[in-house]
Amino acid sequence: MRRNRNVKIVATLGPATSSHEAIKQLYIAGVDVFRLNMSHGTHEDIRARHDVIRKVEAEVGRPVCILADLQGPKLRVGTFANGPVMLAAGDSFRVDLDKKAGSKDRVCLPHVEIFKALEKGTRLLVNDGKIVLRVTSFSDDHADCVVEVGGEISDRKGVNVPDVVLSLDALSPKDREDLEFACELGVEWLGLSFVQKVSDIESARALAKSRARILTKVEKPSAVKNFTDILNASDGIMVARGDLGVEMPLQSIPSIQKSLIRQCRNVGKPVIVATQMLESMISAPIPTRAEVSDVATAIYEGADAVMLSAESAVGQYPNEAVRTMDDIAKSVESDGTFRAVIEASRTKGRSDVSHAIAVAAREIAETTALKAICCFTTSGTTAYVVARERPRVPVIALTPSRNTARTLSLVWGLHCVQTGHVDQFDEAVLEAVNAAKTDGFAVTGETVVVTAGIPFNQAGSTNIIRVAAVD
Repeated sequence: MRRNRNVKIVATLGPATSSHEAIKQLYIAGVDVFRLNMSHGTHEDIRARHDVIRKVEAEVGRPVCILADLQGPKLRVGTFANGPVMLAAGDSFRVDLDKKAGSKDRVCLPHVEIFKALEKGTRLLVNDGKIVLRVTSFSDDHADCVVEVGGEISDRKGVNVPDVVLSLDALSPKDREDLEFACELGVEWLGLSFVQKVSDIESARALAKSRARILTKVEKPSAVKNFTDILNASDGIMVARGDLGVEMPLQSIPSIQKSLIRQCRNVGKPVIVATQMLESMISAPIPTRAEVSDVATAIYEGADAVMLSAESAVGQYPNEAVRTMDDIAKSVESDGTFRAVIEASRTKGRSDVSHAIAVAAREIAETTALKAICCFTTSGTTAYVVARERPRVPVIALTPSRNTARTLSLVWGLHCVQTGHVDQFDEAVLEAVNAAKTDGFAVTGETVVVTAGIPFNQAGSTNIIRVAAVD
C-alpha cells in the first residue's frame, strides 16, 4: 500500500482501538506509526496491542513502525481530608512533606527533589496550570506560597515546576521496567518523557542497548533552552505541546514549534508534532477550522509526522480522525505554496560525500523526468540524509533489515521496502528498479536514481549514485 503523501501519521492505541479490526482499519485509513502509551494499561495490554500490530503488518505486507512512549516521573500532591478545596487568589497555602491528609491551608507534596530545587518566586503549577502558586519562603520540607491563580484543588492533582531544574531522573523505576519490556517486545522507538538534560537521554540509551532508537519529548523549559545538545544526543524529537504549553507561555509555543522543527530538519532527524491536533474529534466527526490549520501548519513547516493522542485512543471517531489528517496532508502537499515554503527553508547539509550524494540525487530527480529516488541502506543513514532534502519526487528506502524498514517508516517521505541481502551495487540497483515498478512508482521505460554506500553494511558510507532504467 502506497501513501500519497510525505508527512507520516502517528496514532495512539487505547481502549477504543485495541482489537485486530480496529487497528487494521486505522492502518488502512492512513496510520504509519502506532504509539503504545506506557502510562495506560498493563504490560499484558501493551503486549496484546503489539502482537495485533505485527499481525496487521504481515497481512498488509508493509513495514509498520511502533513507538513506545514512556510515562516519566509524575509529580502530584497528596490527598485532602474533606474533599476538594477552593483556593482564591491572594490566599496563603503551604505544600510540605507531611503525609497527613490536606486541608484548606496545606497539602502534602511528596517529592523532596522539588524542595531541594526551590527558589523564592518559583511557581508551582497545579492541575495543568489551572492553579498557580508562587513560593514566598521555603525550607527542606515545606514551602509557603501565595495563590496567584485560584481554583479547585483535589486529590493527586499533577504539579509542574517550570522555573527550576529538578534533580529527578527522567526514568522512574516504572519507566525502567517499561523500557526493558518494550525493548524485549521489539519496538522501534522509545519516547522519553521529562527530559531536562543530556544525561537523561544517555541513561535511556544505555538501558536500550541499541535495541530501539530514542525519541526525546520536548516538554520542559530546560529542554528548550538546551535544545542543541538535546537534539545531538537524540535520534528523534517530539514537540510535546501539552506539558510544554503548561510550563511555558502559550503564546510562545508556535515559535518554539517552528524553531524545533527547523533544527531537526537541519540535522536530518525526524520530528513529530503532538498534542490536541484534532482534539474536538474525540467526540465530534469533524474537526474545528482552527485544528485543521494547526495540522496544516506543522506540515508546511516540514515536520516528519503529526500525531493523534486521545482522538484515536479513546475517541468516538478514530478512523475519521486519521482520514482527516490524511486529507489535510494531501491538500497541503499539493499546494504550490508548500513546495515554496519547504524549499525556502532548506539549509545546506554537512560538507561530506553522503550529503553531496543526497543533494545530487534530489537535483537530478527534480530537473529530469526521474520518477523516484531509491536509497539502499542497511542502518538507515542513507535514507535519513535523502529525506532531509525534502525532494519533490518519492523516496524509496530499501533495506535488508526488517528493523530498519520499520524504523524509517516514521521519516518524512520514505516508502520503506525490505529486500533480500545485497552484496553488490548492481544487485541493489535491480532491487530498486523492481521495487519502483512493483509498488507503482515507475513503469517500463521510465527511470529512477539509486544511491547506496560501498562497501555495504557500513553506516554513513553513501558514496555512489546511478540513474537506472525500469525494465
